[in-house]
Amino acid sequence: QVQLVESGGGLVQAGDSLRLSCAASGRTFSNRTMGWFRQAPGKEREFVAAITWSGGIRYYADSVKGRFTISRDNTKNTMYLQMNSLKPEDTAVYYCAADKSFYRSGITTRANEYEYWGQGTQVTVSS
Repeated sequence: QVQLVESGGGLVQAGDSLRLSCAASGRTFSNRTMGWFRQAPGKEREFVAAITWSGGIRYYADSVKGRFTISRDNTKNTMYLQMNSLKPEDTAVYYCAADKSFYRSGITTRANEYEYWGQGTQVTVSS
């Protein structure tokens, strides 16, 4: 069982930065791929970024590549999403999620491959 709690969201202006955190409880955080997804009003949930259990592979959606950085600290059971050069189109509720598989060798971008989800944190970027 993994419980996830996101934090760090807020209201910022275009061009600003935010760092989201995802704190995990449970003993199986460190052996799962972790991901960030987001959902804007009236839109489907979309993949943002993911990182393998070891941190060795990171993958980003094209829309955030070069602006967002995903990282994790397995000693603290925490994952992060550093978001720079924010745009109004980044406005959404951001969710962290834990892979249903252990020790996956690669990255999955499909939401149905993630078993545990946080409650979400709102990010609003004004123009």
